[in-house]
Amino acid sequence: MPAKNIIKTYVENGYYHLYNRGVEKRKIFMKPHDYSTFLFYLKLYLTPPKLLSKPDMIHPLTKKRIRLNLKQISLNGKIKLLAYCLMPNHFHLLVKQKIDSGITELIRKVCTAYSMVFNQRYNRVGVLFQGRYKAVLIETDEQLMHVSRYIHQNPRELAEDGPMQAMELLNYPYSSLPQYLGKYKTVWLQPEEVLDHFNQKNPILDYRKFVLEEESEEEALLLSSLKVDREN
Repeated sequence: MPAKNIIKTYVENGYYHLYNRGVEKRKIFMKPHDYSTFLFYLKLYLTPPKLLSKPDMIHPLTKKRIRLNLKQISLNGKIKLLAYCLMPNHFHLLVKQKIDSGITELIRKVCTAYSMVFNQRYNRVGVLFQGRYKAVLIETDEQLMHVSRYIHQNPRELAEDGPMQAMELLNYPYSSLPQYLGKYKTVWLQPEEVLDHFNQKNPILDYRKFVLEEESEEEALLLSSLKVDREN
């Protein structure tokens, strides 16, 4: 029987929760520059080519300038990134794909490029990720809101002395939550598609409160219905 969420039905303009972990649950992010490298490739493929200046195109491993046809490799216009969280041994992405090949292209390009850098950096060979990535189709606004919260709450258990305190979670550097809270902005992330479902007088404050709330029984059932894999 195929693994959960391996078989995928892609639809144009569909929202999806994408995730994968390291092979044998190994760490895929060892040091801060590993997280930065993965985010570099998200930026590379999702930023409008005309907005990528030359200084940005420095390879994260060789430190040499990358010579690529940015218009040819760009996925801007094919897929939108709505939220993300990078954890030591897995990652989560919340996306909206504009064409039915957007997800496949994004995951293939980002994960292949990152794996090559990681293997070279740590002198290893072989696959880095555990099989094919998982994809969950999100069909309602309620699901979209709660999956975004689930993604942003992922770092809670990283603290050595128990669950993260609120300020630690809100400032976790390897998720899109700080951007949702208006601390900075990047052109390759579109939090507005989620924030539009919150109080329009102050969607940032409303979303902050939403993220810090404890998971309810109803939310647990909703996530279960989406077959979200909670194993790290």
